[in-house]
Amino acid sequence: MKAARLVLEYLKENGITHIFGIPAGSVNAIFNELYDMKELTPVVTKHEGAATYMAAAYAKYSGHLSVAIGCSGPGGTNLVTGAANAMREHLPVLFITGAVPVNTVGLNASQELDAEPIFRPVTKYSVTVNEAGNVLSEIAKACEIAVSGVPGPVHVALPIDVQHGNVDNLTVPVLSSREQLVPDLQTIKQVADELVSREKGIVFVGQGVRGAVEQLVELAELLDWPIITTPQAKGYIPDTHPLLVGVYGFAGHEAASNLIAEGDANVLLVVGSSLGETATNNYNVKLTENRFMIQLDFDETVFNRKYTTDLPVHGDINLSLLFLIEELRNRGLTQTSYTHSLVEDTTNLEEYNTKNVMLRFQQLLPSSTRYTIDIGEFMAYVINHMSVKESDTFGINVHFGAMGTGIGSAIGSKLAEPERPVVCVTGDGCFFMHGMEILTAKEYNLPILFVVMNNARLGMVYHGHALQFKRTHPSFEQQQIDISAMAAGMGVPSFRVNSMDDLNQATIDHLTNGNGPAVLEVALIDQNTPPMGDRVKFLSSFGK
Repeated sequence: MKAARLVLEYLKENGITHIFGIPAGSVNAIFNELYDMKELTPVVTKHEGAATYMAAAYAKYSGHLSVAIGCSGPGGTNLVTGAANAMREHLPVLFITGAVPVNTVGLNASQELDAEPIFRPVTKYSVTVNEAGNVLSEIAKACEIAVSGVPGPVHVALPIDVQHGNVDNLTVPVLSSREQLVPDLQTIKQVADELVSREKGIVFVGQGVRGAVEQLVELAELLDWPIITTPQAKGYIPDTHPLLVGVYGFAGHEAASNLIAEGDANVLLVVGSSLGETATNNYNVKLTENRFMIQLDFDETVFNRKYTTDLPVHGDINLSLLFLIEELRNRGLTQTSYTHSLVEDTTNLEEYNTKNVMLRFQQLLPSSTRYTIDIGEFMAYVINHMSVKESDTFGINVHFGAMGTGIGSAIGSKLAEPERPVVCVTGDGCFFMHGMEILTAKEYNLPILFVVMNNARLGMVYHGHALQFKRTHPSFEQQQIDISAMAAGMGVPSFRVNSMDDLNQATIDHLTNGNGPAVLEVALIDQNTPPMGDRVKFLSSFGK
């Protein structure tokens, strides 16, 4: 059996169903074997970078290892940004790159590049396999590393000749299930004592709460403490819950900022946040000032990074919360009953601006819709104004901030959860980077609505410079392109919005009732300043 086939047999036997990437000479042995393996679907993308975002979202929403592949040289370097993104989000993705034949290394072979050290800083493990007999063991080792402990991406480079090498029919190992990190019970008891004795606190929620939302809400109700989330965690706690104050950090809510700056809470209970820049309103000292800080996380490296962690709890979030809930109940705390209701923004919804467009199309779409949000000025409006109607309905990647992420993420999300409606909110700048992946969605019959906010400029850069430097460079703007016409040229249903009246139920239904993707282009140059002032203040501080 060829080593390339053995790699695919391992992936198939361990539940992999999709491989994201682009075929090319140095990985063609792998793609050739896929002819005879109908259990594996190659998702051939238009750019390797987009393939990485699809693979990351697939891992995130399926809860399973995923795979991205690229050729040696440029194909591999195009995967690096996605690896860095997956590393930040703790997502188990196997990155496979081709490599030149072993005996041509150092001879300036076509597309030669030593990818192993390039991937090392942005993965948990990176290796080049130079013997066919070692391929299976190294692939298995990498995948075990990817799913164990704190999950994350791994990289394996396979030279062309090694892929074609024949190996004995080895036994394909079974990928181990990730062992949960169990928190120390004495530490949990200590946390419970602190929470009960201090009485007033804030529950600060990061994206690490994914998969433990019910426990988080139960804990907050036991404590009767307000909840604020980071931008990355928007979408986990529905806005209907009266304890939810809002988002703190980038494009966050004034109520959350006031609670941190002026509230009388003497405890900050941090659940699943690494307390990075966008989560902490640019490392605001008010966050922990005069507060006892308890931090729950499965990644012990987040403790004491920027803020002093008075009491760290190292363990899986769901287990830490379950144990803590039990200890609090043992101490006599009972869960408060709340009436859930959603107060939607209904002020001046007729003006044709970014905020109102976001609110309008959300009114017209199912409440279970997952929104994958790209990078741009519109992202600030999404964070600040769109409602969270059901849990796990927003994918916001402000943490790493790669333009075009939302487009690939929509495809990965739809493949992972086919029954969930998916809407990508992107901008013209992101579209010009990875917009051709809409054609990928068409080729795989994925009914995704791509909302393209077309303001004919790099909006976040434009507004950021205007606020920070009081001027903008002409190159930030461009002639407006008819993106709906581009979509029509690809045979994708589309509609161009030029006013609020164009956004109606009939239009949305027409675009979402097909068996493939559709594009809703919003042609809008909004001169209002997005809610991103604190970010600009932070950047401006370096010029003083």
